[in-house]
Amino acid sequence: MHRLMLIEDDGQLSELISEHLGRYGYEVHAPTDFRNIVAEFTAVQPDLVLLDINLPYYDGYFLCRSIRQQSKVPIIIISARSSEMDQIMAIELGADYYITKPFTFEILHSKVKAAIRRTYGEYAGQENANVSVESLSVDNHTLSVNFKDQKLDLSKNEFKLLKKLMEQHHTYISRESLMEEVWDTVTFVDDNTLTVNMTRIKQKLASLGLPNVITSKRGVGYMLSVPGESNG
Repeated sequence: MHRLMLIEDDGQLSELISEHLGRYGYEVHAPTDFRNIVAEFTAVQPDLVLLDINLPYYDGYFLCRSIRQQSKVPIIIISARSSEMDQIMAIELGADYYITKPFTFEILHSKVKAAIRRTYGEYAGQENANVSVESLSVDNHTLSVNFKDQKLDLSKNEFKLLKKLMEQHHTYISRESLMEEVWDTVTFVDDNTLTVNMTRIKQKLASLGLPNVITSKRGVGYMLSVPGESNG
């Protein structure tokens, strides 16, 4: 049984979500005191977090960042805020999914299942294996990218995307394939979510001394091309 932490101050919605997910065997912990959420998260140690943005005392952005600083647990944002900037900010702070209210319980359950499968499923360890191309490597244990003597941290989604590109080095990968690799579906994922993550990966590689190693072609996808030692 997977333990979920639902951080939602709308009591009626919290009860409905807890009841719905409980039917599928999830143990849902829903705090009612929002003053010490981070401490409660540490005590509960959930397998997944469902997090609203508009909360008393501390907003969801602060809590997302605080949780991500101590855990790789999947975080699903559920919020009435639907602007592109809100979604980008959530992703940059480490959220895995963003669901806008109102939503159906079926969509919510599909996101929970996908996040659980990606993180704890039978192929999770294989999916998160370390990969190297030339002097560029990604490390699953530290969620970092390494190039020669330099190292930068990656978000969980950045790690998965960069690893996929490295596994198919010098090959264009479609946007659909990349979205399915990370989010397990393309149906409920905003296309801009992928763009934001790819932009951040490009910026990190450039800061390591690898600018322009990821190219994109409209209608085709993205490709990673790391120069060989003799060319680098």
